[in-house]
Amino acid sequence: MEYLENRTFDEIQVGDEASLTRTLAGKDIQVFAIMSGDINPAHVDVEYAQSDMFHKIIGHGMWGGALISTVLGTQLPGPGTIYVGQTLHFKKPVAIGDTLTVKVRAIEKNSEKKRVIFSCECRNQKDEVVMEGQAEVVAPTKKIRRPKAVLPEITLRRPYSLFDTYLTKAKNMGSLKAGVIHPIHAKIIEAVHDAALAGMIVPVLIGKSERILHAANEAGIDISHYQIMDVEHSHAAIAKAIALARHGDVEMLVRGGVSREDLLHAMQKQDKGLLTDRQMSYALVLDVPTYPKALILTDPLVNVNPTLDVKRGITQNAIDFAKALGIEQPHVAILAGMDNVSPTMRSTVDAASLCKMAERGQIKSGILDGPLTFDNVISADVAASKGIVSKVAGNADIIVVPSVETGNILAEQLEYLAESRNAGLLLGGRVPVLMSRINDIYSSTVACALAILDKHHHQHELQQIV
Repeated sequence: MEYLENRTFDEIQVGDEASLTRTLAGKDIQVFAIMSGDINPAHVDVEYAQSDMFHKIIGHGMWGGALISTVLGTQLPGPGTIYVGQTLHFKKPVAIGDTLTVKVRAIEKNSEKKRVIFSCECRNQKDEVVMEGQAEVVAPTKKIRRPKAVLPEITLRRPYSLFDTYLTKAKNMGSLKAGVIHPIHAKIIEAVHDAALAGMIVPVLIGKSERILHAANEAGIDISHYQIMDVEHSHAAIAKAIALARHGDVEMLVRGGVSREDLLHAMQKQDKGLLTDRQMSYALVLDVPTYPKALILTDPLVNVNPTLDVKRGITQNAIDFAKALGIEQPHVAILAGMDNVSPTMRSTVDAASLCKMAERGQIKSGILDGPLTFDNVISADVAASKGIVSKVAGNADIIVVPSVETGNILAEQLEYLAESRNAGLLLGGRVPVLMSRINDIYSSTVACALAILDKHHHQHELQQIV
């Protein structure tokens, strides 16, 4: 264990010195700005800083001052020191990448008050003085030796949601008429109302009207301007919604208060469901704070243990969906339990087969690689350390999981451990369908935006074919 040990007033001699060296990183500037509230654009606004006198982002002057405090409080005199005063003169700016050496030197002692005055100097890697001054402290009179505190690491996250772009794009395309199935809970009414106010949907509420009105009353929302289709029970609501979608009377569906299993079963009926020549699959879009871009996870809901051909359809759906979100050539990671192809692990064989299908044009418009374990999907450095050369590693837009079980576990881990926000959509049917349980109103509105983007993309593709 490392320790901090002070030097008492009696131990300190005029001429004694202590120093430390630090390199300024961009993260240091952001953390200091967060801690202090100093968001002077010279420190945090790249565009402004380039037009300013230094033509680049510079560090806060008091970041260097904090380093002086560090030396005085941890080395000389060390623990027990009380800061009394500080003068500082700033000579040169400190930019990202500059390495500073801070030195303090005892120049005067006051025995009566147990005070010591230190000269303070900070030089950069060019040996230029960037800051200088004097500090006055009350030096400790008792010997102190304490274990060094282990501080938590700081991880910086984006101050905005990646989903905001989807909302803006979708709003400009116009709303979709949405069949909301059995909306008998207040939370569902709140989510539907929020999506309507955001300009994403025009709701058609399908279910027992008395229960719908009761839910709206609980939510405190006036739904008198929404269309309500009165049916007897949840199964009738499912049947009515699917019929409306089949006839083009609604452009998307929202699961609402019915079970996922009942709705899936009804949608997958050959003659009365929503099947098309495409594979029906679910895509979950994740905004993970520690990942630089949106990540599409598929299929964590519909296809429990998919065959190779079903995986091909799932992968193609995800690629087309990614293109609808503005990703021209998505990078697709085929997830497996190991990086090499093994005949004893089906997911690795399927992954290699999917990549070969992409080479032969059976899967179009994506860059595929697999089998890849999750660490390689997320980190190019990890992949490189294993000798894996991949355009997808560390740059994935899509993760294709081997089974629903794997996908569901992974999605929940990212949500509850990495604080991701998720919005999903059922793809491959006659209309897009919101299938997830509504517990986050914002995410539900985002899912409606995803439905708009997906529908407009497929309409555009059909027009191109015609």
